[in-house]
Amino acid sequence: MNDPAEAVVLLVEDEPDVAETYRRWLDDRYDVHHAPDGQRALDRLDSLDGAVDVVLLDRMMPGLSGEEVLAAIRDRGYECRVAMVTAVDPDFDILEMGFDEYIQKPPTRETLVETIEDLLDRSDYTAQLREYYALLAKRSALASEKSPDALASNREYARLERDIEEVAAELEEDQTDLLDDATFVGTIRDIAGERGETSE
Repeated sequence: MNDPAEAVVLLVEDEPDVAETYRRWLDDRYDVHHAPDGQRALDRLDSLDGAVDVVLLDRMMPGLSGEEVLAAIRDRGYECRVAMVTAVDPDFDILEMGFDEYIQKPPTRETLVETIEDLLDRSDYTAQLREYYALLAKRSALASEKSPDALASNREYARLERDIEEVAAELEEDQTDLLDDATFVGTIRDIAGERGETSE
């Protein structure tokens, strides 16, 4: 996505005041659409023929929950990136969700814009690299809420750490075939640096 002004953002939020605030923050940068509940979010995705780049998705809504909407988005094969924007503190159940980022309310304008820009960039990444960043988002969300002891004693979190290591190793192997891609190489170097910091 070279021109952010062309990016289509679907805002799924049932609180009118919150939705209006987000729209004011984003309208000057993106083509913003609003859906006040989960079913209308899916209807809007269908009416736009899937031409949505980023979905900002509330987790707790009447009718279809954000989790159900997220599952439907993935099941229908839409290629949009999804950020959960929610007041729900992250728990280990998020490990089974297919979001790309997890933002806790209330976000700042800067947080929303930075998240959207990051997700637009990821749209140009390989599926494997997008998976890596989604796994990191889950780890970051849980690390911000759970104690080190709680993380260390949870089997699902241990599996998440293994998945991160496996995907990172695969990405580093792929680097040899993509040495002419400066963005990819830079990302892999960041991954390698992060793995080193994590192991210390």
